[in-house]
Amino acid sequence: MQEARFENRVSRIAIDKLVAHPDNPNRMSKANFAKLVRNIERTGRYEPLVVRPSLQSPGFFQIINGHHRWQALKKLGCKTADAVVWDIDDEQADILLATLNRLGGSDVLEKKLALLKRLNIRMEAGNLAKLLPQTAKQIERLTALASGRSSLAARGTGDGKQATAFANPLVFFVNDKQQKIIDNALSLARSQCIGKNEETKATKNAVALTYIAQYFSSSTNCRPAKDLGLHLE
Repeated sequence: MQEARFENRVSRIAIDKLVAHPDNPNRMSKANFAKLVRNIERTGRYEPLVVRPSLQSPGFFQIINGHHRWQALKKLGCKTADAVVWDIDDEQADILLATLNRLGGSDVLEKKLALLKRLNIRMEAGNLAKLLPQTAKQIERLTALASGRSSLAARGTGDGKQATAFANPLVFFVNDKQQKIIDNALSLARSQCIGKNEETKATKNAVALTYIAQYFSSSTNCRPAKDLGLHLE
């Protein structure tokens, strides 16, 4: 097998020699993109991009991972970008596009709280929120939780166990009709189980979703989906 000349070596490539992959599925919100720009501007550091030699344009490189970092560097007026060049074919590129931005672990709550608490000692929540994915209110609540001051730390799950806020993100996809039904159900559940003093929309929805799940977990309340007008096929 021919050895790839650039494999796993960081190269400095001219910004105008980099081109986006047309099928890159990853999108970042404007707020998070602004935070990415601030982080790079503040530190001058970023994870190297992953690129491959362009098959259509000799001398150019197609981005596989790092489209937003590339855009951030362009916005900051940088002339070059650090990148790892991989000699891969179209099939390998497609697999990487589908996985590099999605494969990952999840935060260990205790370690995440300790990290945020240390950062909050050196920088106020408002300034941290300009750099981290969390909002200022979320940072304040999480650092309070780390210090044992938050009501979230004491909130039970209904079975005598302590709640672990933000520990287990749920990700799933629904169509427009399903979204409307879910939003209506969450609204009804919030009105049943949550007072006016709940902290954030995320907390309200988490408690409401748990309320719905507990309702259907009860054998006495559970009804067949067809009786509820739900078509699950």
